[in-house]
Amino acid sequence: MRTAGTSISRSARMAAGGVTAIAALAAVSGCSTASSAANAGSAKSGKTIKVVAAENFWGSIAAQLGGDHVQVKSIIDNPSADPHDYEPTAADGRAVATAQYTIVNGIGYDAWADKLLSANPGGGRTDLKIGDLVGIKPGGNPHRWYSPDNVHQVIERLTADYKKKDPADAAYFDTRKKDFETKTLAPYTKLIADIKAKYAGTPIGASESIVSPLAEGLGLKMRTPESFLDAISEGTDPTAKDKQTIDQQISGKQIKVYIYNSQNATPDVQAQVKAAKAKGIPVATVTETLTPAGASFQAWQVRQLQDIEKALKQATGK
Repeated sequence: MRTAGTSISRSARMAAGGVTAIAALAAVSGCSTASSAANAGSAKSGKTIKVVAAENFWGSIAAQLGGDHVQVKSIIDNPSADPHDYEPTAADGRAVATAQYTIVNGIGYDAWADKLLSANPGGGRTDLKIGDLVGIKPGGNPHRWYSPDNVHQVIERLTADYKKKDPADAAYFDTRKKDFETKTLAPYTKLIADIKAKYAGTPIGASESIVSPLAEGLGLKMRTPESFLDAISEGTDPTAKDKQTIDQQISGKQIKVYIYNSQNATPDVQAQVKAAKAKGIPVATVTETLTPAGASFQAWQVRQLQDIEKALKQATGK
């Protein structure tokens, strides 16, 4: 668990990581942008499902799958907000209390959201907890939006649940799901397949466990000790042994690429990034939440995958 001190410093790093993003675009919800861009199709029942997502990476997907038959509010919708340490507002409580459908990541990532649901029970409300859906228990890696397989599991469940909430528009939701998977997510899916086909087995290093599900999906070999990845993710101090291991991996060029979360660049991570660059090891970045502000899930992921692909190409010459 984070101490008060580490929580504040981590939130400050998140804020620093989001400054450029906020300047780039107006600070609007990623899911609201996605929803307005995806409002194709005509209404049949005229029903609108009120959805509240704890984080905007899930909210963006929920909005695009639901189109003009859903109204999505993402509680975490600012690149400078830290999902781990967020303090819900009264407005958040009202939104949850009147929601018909909620999406919470779970697995200890957003415990505040579980408390929000408990404090605001809603009759007939459907609550989706991603960790339960994908079978990851507390203590496991919570960053499931970086797992391509888990993303598709969420797409399946959201569509099925929308159809249960609004059966008169089942065909509409099926069409949106098909278009989202075959058209909207096509560049994302292709990049994952291309990287896996060309670079599977390539050893990489990373700053925290947020990278692990993506590395697995891309077939890359994570060399960084899991205990270090978890420590940085959880805001605790990594061990001297882990730091020494990583230093040796970088100095000996045992990793081809280093990937770090730019929203959580601790002094230890900054030192590793500097060392990797000094050794000619390409560095790529990811972020914990949608960046820039207002980005869709797919635009955000594609940009990061392109960055990783470029680093792998530079490192391997493939």
